Amino acid sequence: YALSSLMLISVFLLTLLGQLYSRRYHPMLYWLVILSTSTAGTTMSDFMDRTLGLGYAAGSAILIGILLLTFLVWRLSGNPLDVTRIRNRAGELFYWVAILFSNTLGTALGDYLADDSGLGFAGGALLIGSAIALVVVSRYWTRIPGLVLFWVAFVLTRPFGATLGDFLTKPHEKGGLDFGTIGASAVLGGVLLVLVLMASWYQRREPRQALEVS
Repeated sequence: YALSSLMLISVFLLTLLGQLYSRRYHPMLYWLVILSTSTAGTTMSDFMDRTLGLGYAAGSAILIGILLLTFLVWRLSGNPLDVTRIRNRAGELFYWVAILFSNTLGTALGDYLADDSGLGFAGGALLIGSAIALVVVSRYWTRIPGLVLFWVAFVLTRPFGATLGDFLTKPHEKGGLDFGTIGASAVLGGVLLVLVLMASWYQRREPRQALEVS
């Protein structure tokens, strides 16, 4: 896991540099960085929990501390924590560091659900999916700050993806649907591509609508 972590962190840094020095928003590049944080976060979590022998509880506690420290330094730097108001490279750098450790924390939670919770893949996916739905409801029906809900939801998306992926790929005797890694990856990759293209289309559409109104 140590070598894998170094390799995937290097990939993350390369994609991050491309994102930071890009002169405009590119949906494909943005989501490439997201994917690199996900893969790097997976190996980092495995390195902490398994290679170092910290276990899920201690590893998660350390990651929560690192994530909170990231937010503190981000706030003290004078850059707004609101992800919709990132206007410079320093603010974006803090954003991506928080994304990386959020994915790492989410991986640890997903591993716990898969290995120790006894819920199984379907049960784990259902539990995390319900938690994400609760966050969405809280966004519209409570006064919990949107910033808090955003990061809670982001941490939860990682174990949701992991448990859902396991549910799709694992054989029937292990509680999965046995679609296989290639089949499930093709389906999920297609869904992701469609969503990215839709986001790109809406991104281009909004400025045109603003010009028409003015």
